[in-house]
Amino acid sequence: NEIRLNLEIIIYKIDGKEEQFYHNEYVDSIIIKCPIEIIPSGYFEFGSSLKNITLPNSVKKISERAFYSCCQIKVINIPKSVNYIEPSAFEECSSLIKITIPTSVTSIGKSLFKNCSSMENITIPHKIKKIGECSFSGCKSLRKITILESVISIENNSFGGCSSLREITIPSSVTSIRNYAFNGCSSLTQITIPTSVTSIGYCAFSKCSSLREITIPSSVTSIGDFAFNG
Repeated sequence: NEIRLNLEIIIYKIDGKEEQFYHNEYVDSIIIKCPIEIIPSGYFEFGSSLKNITLPNSVKKISERAFYSCCQIKVINIPKSVNYIEPSAFEECSSLIKITIPTSVTSIGKSLFKNCSSMENITIPHKIKKIGECSFSGCKSLRKITILESVISIENNSFGGCSSLREITIPSSVTSIRNYAFNGCSSLTQITIPTSVTSIGYCAFSKCSSLREITIPSSVTSIGDFAFNG
């Protein structure tokens, strides 16, 4: 068992049953050498011993749940070739501290980094227009978020439960902050909502118990119930 736990696998194919990694409990390091373009759905999910993964520069898409619950991975380098990262691709990667989303990525899917409880900071690249539902919810170590100009909508529960979040700058491109977007961000002390925003959803900033200052511009025409409750 000890030898297997320290085994490094070099993958030359990801298209046949005998190469299937699914639920592998023994491999801790993977280098993908072949020029694949897609990491298949759920391919490495529940890789409970997986600590290191090297992706080739040929990868364009990381599919849904590709690394779901790989709970020992601490750092992932996403190649600049990647354009799409599907929902829950890194959900429940609870040891993940550092990940860089390249500027080539055009969307952040639902629950992408949900419950990545060790992640401390993240930069949303400039091509992203929407931060998907529950994308960073439960990232309780997340302290700083940088959102570049281009994001139009912060979706439901995007940053819910980010209890260490102290600062966030909402860019002037954002027009809507949806339900529960920052619910439970209990360390957030102040926030400025830009004049581009027209709607703030239900419980958007509820349970932000440290929030002392918030500026709501006249552009906001709709504020949901309990938006600032608690």
